[in-house]
Amino acid sequence: MTLLSEAEIRDCVGFDPQALAAIAQGFSRLAQGRAFAPPVVAIEIPEHGGEVDIKTAYIEGLGSVAVKVAAGFADNPAKGLPYGTGTMVMISAETGFLQALLVDNGYLTELRTGLAGALAADSLARREIESAGVIGAGSQARYQMRGLKMVRDFKRLYVYGPIPEEVSRYVDDIEAELGVEVVVATTAESVVRRSDVVVCATPAREPYLQAQWLHPGLHVTAMGADMPSKQELFAECLARAEHVVCDSVSQCAAIGELHHALDAGLIDESAVDELGELTSGGKPGRQSDDEITICDLTGVGVQDTAIARLAYERAIAAGCGASFGD
Repeated sequence: MTLLSEAEIRDCVGFDPQALAAIAQGFSRLAQGRAFAPPVVAIEIPEHGGEVDIKTAYIEGLGSVAVKVAAGFADNPAKGLPYGTGTMVMISAETGFLQALLVDNGYLTELRTGLAGALAADSLARREIESAGVIGAGSQARYQMRGLKMVRDFKRLYVYGPIPEEVSRYVDDIEAELGVEVVVATTAESVVRRSDVVVCATPAREPYLQAQWLHPGLHVTAMGADMPSKQELFAECLARAEHVVCDSVSQCAAIGELHHALDAGLIDESAVDELGELTSGGKPGRQSDDEITICDLTGVGVQDTAIARLAYERAIAAGCGASFGD
């Protein structure tokens, strides 16, 4: 068994074409019936503002299955701790024996979520965009823009967040890292109205993004809702969009933005595509520059197995990690 640290994992995998392709393959095989991702095990810890999620998947052709345990606690930043953390356990898909423990502290979850956002934008955003927008200024607001920059060469980024100090740090860091102009917006509405692509990256439990803000040609990736009590978009947004895509329709129907639109009777599940159908070429992405598109990302186990396996392969090839056992 190999033990890999966060530092070693960060050295081995990041925002690169092979990592993007690995996540795309995971989604494609899920859509093709060549992968199995069971429902998420979600544990809420309300007295500490926390949640613990367990996700996993088998992907045909990969030599491993990853089982991820991830946690997010709202009060952690006030304690000087990151909001989220996580660990991945790698199990042989041939023997069931333990192969590796990836103590990534949530890095791989952040990375694979940013890569999923990149795939969504690559399929659903207009080919040429000038401005992107992000609501939220936490870690995923950073990872989503890193992913978007892989597939779209935007020049300007609008950001809105409720914590001025966090937004200020975000502006400084992202301007330097991505080489784009970052403009602080005073409202979420102004972000949406001024952007070609918008990513919603907050843990909101009350919706804030309104359908009347949506405009022709806009793409929205909503990735904050990953349990039934979370919601960033008013349900009417999904009804107004011409093309709605989910990372997993069944999962989003239970815990994502789709869940709220279905409950309100505003959308039919049969009208929603899955991201893997787009990455595999089974269904088209954006079909006109005027379409309004929305992608609902809740995080699927195929992403975890795909990124963990890639990190493991690269680490072994580089001679990283400590070995234990016979």
